[in-house]
Amino acid sequence: MAVIISHKHKFIFIKTAKTAGTSIEVFLSRHCGLEDVLTPIFPHVEPHVARNYEEKEFFNHIPAADIKKKVSREIWNNYFKFCVERNPWDKTLSHYHMLRFRAENNLSLDEYFEKGQFCFNYPKYTDNSGSVIVDRIVKYENLSEELAYIFRRLNIPFEGSLGVKAKSEYRTDRRHYKEILSTEQAEIISKAFSREIELFGYSFQ
Repeated sequence: MAVIISHKHKFIFIKTAKTAGTSIEVFLSRHCGLEDVLTPIFPHVEPHVARNYEEKEFFNHIPAADIKKKVSREIWNNYFKFCVERNPWDKTLSHYHMLRFRAENNLSLDEYFEKGQFCFNYPKYTDNSGSVIVDRIVKYENLSEELAYIFRRLNIPFEGSLGVKAKSEYRTDRRHYKEILSTEQAEIISKAFSREIELFGYSFQ
């Protein structure tokens, strides 16, 4: 998870995993000022340029709670803080395909579930008590519509498309998760992501 802190537009974008975060980050980078904080993207995606992140040691995968400790109270209280979350069954498959790609296709879905190393974003936008500490969590399923609202609020031009689909090459099987996951696998995800399911009202159906 990377972060963008824009003093120009007064927002903090907390980048979560497998939620189009890199594409959003690249889009926003084109509208950021020279004094804004942008952490690096790995691998690099043009035209994103990292800057101003080293002094306060902002880093990839930094949770919102740690960002809060590094910025002033004025910035935290007055900047619009947002991130994105995703249906856990769909997100889990996306995460699997990313790891499978990196393993040169030598990772089966069963092996992935045996490892049990799922993609959790919940700790990135909550505090130690489990309370949400950002202003808005966009649902990936309504991405364009919700981003349009946020960007209007922030006075950032948006024509309905981010203009980049970073890391889209990972997933070649585009079938719906209900066609791929077994009943047992679906239940494992239900238990692992119970907090997210309760918070957002997600359903396997």
